[in-house]
Amino acid sequence: MENKKVVIVGGGAAGFFCAIQIAELHPNWEIIILEKSTKLLSKVKVSGGGRCNVTHACPDVTELLKKYPRGERFLKKAFYEFATLHTIEWFAKNGVLLHTEKDGRMFPTTNSSDTIIDCFLRKVHQFKIQVLTQHEVVDVERNHDTDSNVQPHAFTIHLQGRSSMTADAICLATGGMLKSDPSNKFKWLINFGHVIIDPIPSLFTFNTLDKKITTLMGVAVEKANIQWKGNKNTETGPLLITHWGISGPAAIKLSAWCARAMAEANYEGAIIINWIPSFNESTLKMEWINFRMDFGKREIGSKNPFDLPQRLWHFLLQEAGINLQTKWADLKSTNQQQLILLLTRYTLAIKGKTTYKEEFVSCGGVDLTTIDALTMESKKVPGLHFAGEMMDVDGITGGFNFQHAWTSGWIAAQHIGQPLSA
Repeated sequence: MENKKVVIVGGGAAGFFCAIQIAELHPNWEIIILEKSTKLLSKVKVSGGGRCNVTHACPDVTELLKKYPRGERFLKKAFYEFATLHTIEWFAKNGVLLHTEKDGRMFPTTNSSDTIIDCFLRKVHQFKIQVLTQHEVVDVERNHDTDSNVQPHAFTIHLQGRSSMTADAICLATGGMLKSDPSNKFKWLINFGHVIIDPIPSLFTFNTLDKKITTLMGVAVEKANIQWKGNKNTETGPLLITHWGISGPAAIKLSAWCARAMAEANYEGAIIINWIPSFNESTLKMEWINFRMDFGKREIGSKNPFDLPQRLWHFLLQEAGINLQTKWADLKSTNQQQLILLLTRYTLAIKGKTTYKEEFVSCGGVDLTTIDALTMESKKVPGLHFAGEMMDVDGITGGFNFQHAWTSGWIAAQHIGQPLSA
C-alpha cells in the first residue's frame, strides 16, 4: 500500500487521538502533529481540576446525544461507530483504567491527567509520530496535477516564520476559536468554501447584579433547578453560591444550552432557581398545610424541612420578611406566600459571566453543513478532515466534550488518506 504523509494541525486531545488512530491503522505512514504554542495537551492537563474528565458513563447513544446543545444530529452516526464504551475499551487496552464518580464523570483511576498525557506520548513515541511545537499554520493551498506522470502531495501548508511543508491529507484539530479571529486566521478555510459560525463561550458561570446573595459565598445546594428566564431549558444538579454569583454543575450546564441566547442579550437578564426541585409553587402550597401542623410550635428559623444549608434558609426567611423566632403556626399568609415563591422561583438578575476555566469550551466554529458526518471530511475540499472543538459541536460539562474529541478523531482517522471520490 502506498505510504502517505498526513499532517494533524493542533496538539490537543482531538489532534493526538486522531494521529494515534491513523498510526494504528497505517504504521508506515508519515504522521506529523503541528502545534502553534509550546504546550501540548493543555486542556487535558487542566480538565477536571487536573484529573482529566475523560468521558461520561453514558453507554446509551440516544441519551448521550442529548448532552450536546449543538451537534446532536451531526454526531448520531458517529457515536454508533465510536462512543463511551469504545473510549473505555481503548484506554484500558493502552494501560489506562477509568473509574466512575456518582455524577457519571469518568476519570483515570490515578486521578491524574498526567496518566492520559503519558499514554498519548507513549503512543506517539511508539509509532514515531513527529510532534512539532511552535509551528503555526497561516495558510493552506491545494496542489493540482501539472504532469500526468507525477502525483504531487495534495496540500502545501505555509507556516509562520518557517519553511512550508506538503501533505497528502490534513486533519484540522485546532480546538475552540474563541481566542482567535477566525475570519482572519482561517481566511484560507473560508476561501475553500467553509463557513465559520462566530465562536462564543459555552461553559461559564453567572454574575449577579444584586450582591446580597453573594454574602452566602461558599454555600452549596446539592440539588437545585436553574433556568434562564424566557428560555425553556432547565438544568437540575448542584449549585454553588460564589463571591461573584452562581456557579456549580447545574449552572454551567445551563450556560451551554443558553449560550447563544445569553450572548445575544449581552449576558444580561435573569435566572430562576428552584432550591427544592421536588416541589413547585402549587405542590409546595399544598404541603405547607402539613408543615404548619407538624411544626406549629417550633421556631421557623430552627426547623428547616428541606435540608437546605442553614445560611441559605435563614437568608430566604429574611428576604421573605420573616423573623427567625416566628412559630410555624404564627406565620402570616403574605409572608408564607413570599417564602414559597423564594423557595421555588427565586429570581436573580444577571449581568455578565465568568469563564469556568477548567472546562473552557466555546460554541461555534466550522459549520457542520460543510462537513461529512460519516467521515469528518470536508465537503468542499477532499482530503481535508476535522476533529474536535473547531467544529460547531459542543457538549455540556461532564466529559462530553472530550468524548466528541475522541469520537471525531477516531472517525477522521478511519477515512483520512483513503482514495478520494472527488
